[in-house]
Amino acid sequence: MGGVSAALISAVKPAVAAVAPVTDRTLHLYHRQTGEFFKQTYFEDGFYRVDALDEVNWLLRDWRADKTKPIDPSLLDILYNIANKTDASKPFEILSGYRTPATNASLREHGVPTASHSYHMVGQAVDITLPGVSLRNMRKAALAIGQGGVGYYPRSGFIHVDTGDVRQWNGR
Repeated sequence: MGGVSAALISAVKPAVAAVAPVTDRTLHLYHRQTGEFFKQTYFEDGFYRVDALDEVNWLLRDWRADKTKPIDPSLLDILYNIANKTDASKPFEILSGYRTPATNASLREHGVPTASHSYHMVGQAVDITLPGVSLRNMRKAALAIGQGGVGYYPRSGFIHVDTGDVRQWNGR
């Protein structure tokens, strides 16, 4: 019986060893309109940290209405992956995170190109820049991840990422 157990264990060990460990994930964000920063680990020991997610919800709030919405943690993972793919050394600059339906409608009325059913209104989108990284390289990194939508707005100086269906578009 001992020989069978040893054979079973040796057969299992390589498969277990081949599984990559889940790494902790840290983000560095700066919100242009509020001047607030977030720099901490939001995913640790295989779990999202509730306290960090609460801070992200506040940072990415609709600052015009001072209202929050839970931000999809997958959106943070997209940002984390973009930062890694671009070797970012500075924080993401946030232009827009969560937007209330009223804020979204107001922006549309003032000629800002926003979708009427924007992912911003459900906490699943963010408009960003990354100092030291070209928009083209940010876009390329976001597309390489293969998750969610990627909008490219070179004239406006940002990219949009969201956790919706995989798609891409060019804006102004």
